[in-house]
Amino acid sequence: MLKYLLFFLLLTSYIEASQTALEAFTNKDYKEAMRLYKIDATNGSTTAENALSYLYFNGLGTPKNNKEGLIWLKKAAHGMNAIAQYDLAMMYLTGHNIKQDSKIAATWLDSSADLGHTNAQYNLALMYYRGDGVDQNVTKSAELLELSATGGHPGAIANIGVIYMQLIKFDNAIKWLEINAKNGDKNAYYFLGEIYCEQEKFIKAKKWVSKSMDTGNQDATLLWHKYNLEKY
Repeated sequence: MLKYLLFFLLLTSYIEASQTALEAFTNKDYKEAMRLYKIDATNGSTTAENALSYLYFNGLGTPKNNKEGLIWLKKAAHGMNAIAQYDLAMMYLTGHNIKQDSKIAATWLDSSADLGHTNAQYNLALMYYRGDGVDQNVTKSAELLELSATGGHPGAIANIGVIYMQLIKFDNAIKWLEINAKNGDKNAYYFLGEIYCEQEKFIKAKKWVSKSMDTGNQDATLLWHKYNLEKY
């Protein structure tokens, strides 16, 4: 159900250090962009450091050099650049351009998550859910998913309701499941019906179980008959 979101090094999220460097990059004058980003990096810009890592990793304006790209990425990450920390974490998590290490990945995700990076919050939540690189902690996973979902992360929004169901925090689950249901999530119809049946709120349960049945969900049909929802 839950999948790691692999989101690597995509353009202007961290390419814009100075306007002139960005203009050079946008115009595909990568050699000039690299020269300008190096000036910005010398002046302490972690965004420029991150941009340089992108150029080296992708061989833009310079021969491709993963080692040099990693050096700049780590500089930006240690400089508390949330995007760099996230990208570095995902490299450690997947073993992309670096030796795979889930524990180090979790450490960088934790730092990036603290800085408000919603993708980091989401992926760290998945690691806590599975016990990957960290001690399994579904409550911690839910807390991180809540942060990520509140920040608008679609994967977190889609999954937080189900996690709250597992924790038997039905009020929290209903909040997010109703958002998903309004967005047409067929699974949310069923889960809402199931919760309301559990709470013996059968009029509400009937509404959602009926909608789930309309999608062809056989489990919804079983739920309907189990609670005799036709009576409500």
